Amino acid sequence: MYSESEFGKWRERFWPVHSHELKKLIPMIFMFYLILFNYTILRDTKDTLVVTGAASGAEIIPFLKLWVNVPFAIGFTVIYSRMSNVVRRNTLFYMVILVFLLFFVFFSFWLYPNRDALHFHETADYLQSILPPGFMGLIAVMRNWTFSLFYVMSELWGSVCLSMLFWGFANHINTVAESKRFYALFGMMGNLALPTAGYFVYVASGVRENLPEGVDSWGYSLNLMTGVLTMGGLLIIFTYWWMNRFVVTDPSLYHRLDEQEPANEKLKLSLKESFNMIIHSRYLLCIALLVISYGVCINMVEVTWKNQLRLQFPDPNAYNQFMGLFSTCTGMVTIFMMLFLTNNVIRKFGWTFAALCTPVILLITGSLFFCFVLFRDLLPESLFLTLGIAPLMLTVILGAIQNIMSKSTKYALFDPTKEMSYIPLNPEEKVKGKAAVDIIGNPTGKSTGSLIQQILMVMLGSLSAIAPYVAVIVLCFFVVWIASARSLGGQFATVSRHNA
Repeated sequence: MYSESEFGKWRERFWPVHSHELKKLIPMIFMFYLILFNYTILRDTKDTLVVTGAASGAEIIPFLKLWVNVPFAIGFTVIYSRMSNVVRRNTLFYMVILVFLLFFVFFSFWLYPNRDALHFHETADYLQSILPPGFMGLIAVMRNWTFSLFYVMSELWGSVCLSMLFWGFANHINTVAESKRFYALFGMMGNLALPTAGYFVYVASGVRENLPEGVDSWGYSLNLMTGVLTMGGLLIIFTYWWMNRFVVTDPSLYHRLDEQEPANEKLKLSLKESFNMIIHSRYLLCIALLVISYGVCINMVEVTWKNQLRLQFPDPNAYNQFMGLFSTCTGMVTIFMMLFLTNNVIRKFGWTFAALCTPVILLITGSLFFCFVLFRDLLPESLFLTLGIAPLMLTVILGAIQNIMSKSTKYALFDPTKEMSYIPLNPEEKVKGKAAVDIIGNPTGKSTGSLIQQILMVMLGSLSAIAPYVAVIVLCFFVVWIASARSLGGQFATVSRHNA
């Protein structure tokens, strides 16, 4: 039996919440869960739509990420910033959520059913006949433009509703002291959305087996997921309204930041200022290289895997059903790692060891995946007969394991160690440095991988043809990643000792 003092220590570690704070904490966790639940549905569905679309494949993803996602994200940020100057915070929150929900309903019930009439098949076929095969992905973006629009809006849901709306609201109503106790719980409880939403996607995509002949099974599944998505969005709006009505008006739960407690808001830096700050600081340069390397490696490996997945599951329902199972497994592994590995690994083995876990695990699993993709034709058929699985399906499973481990270790180890690396810096460097890395590191990591793949595909024609070159490039970025983590670990220890 635990003594009262031991129980108190356990409670303080895993649930550092006072009873009167539950009125604030539980609705925030519920809102975070709903946003991630919807995003998991959208993330699985958007890939299914664009990858299994007419004359499309995983080749479309690098072109979407660079030439469509980035301009839309910039445009939305500009509009949001201007609207925030003329519209109240609460009204803007409702407006943004409703715009997303209306689009997804409109897509499911009008754009998708009329896709054949709306898509530019004739123009795309002509462009495909005169352009090299490597442009297939770019042509697919235009051919299936409604699917591309759905992909972009789904991506924006994650960045806008989570980063701007939820975390903006959380930072607005929580003090710095509260954030240290609450924010880890948001991540822990909110990540339950991955397995639950993934299982729902799996079930919704499997209804085709019970539908009468002649019914568009993928359209039916899409309508079902859109209905649940809409209910989740309306619950987000209701929860936000309830908190403004009963939490923000409660002086014991919310008070404006006074002069003694800094707002801790991110400082806005220009692109040039961010670049100069990173270049002139070895410490910040190492953090930026970690972020860039992760973005490049995960993006390039993931696209290669989704190309194999498309070959194995050309049917949208089957593809989406597998993605639902993938999200479920990712969520379960992530929760396990966050519960039992995150604090224990950092505390027992130190920052450097914990920071190296992510690139080393990704390097091992990524190497196994690429080796199998490149050399599976050289393996004896008797091996696959013994295993009772086809070579392509085994490739898909190995790629799924690699992606599950990469995402889980990111949430459990990469993100915590990255955020910890800012702690030893002085207050000005901490705020400016994080802003600089966010401005330079995140977009550079995502766009660099996409740009490399596009150049290789234009030169060589397809994702299958560029796989050996992608493997070598990813290996180079792993070397940079590991070297940066080791260097940053030494600097982190030195600065921490100096400040202590």
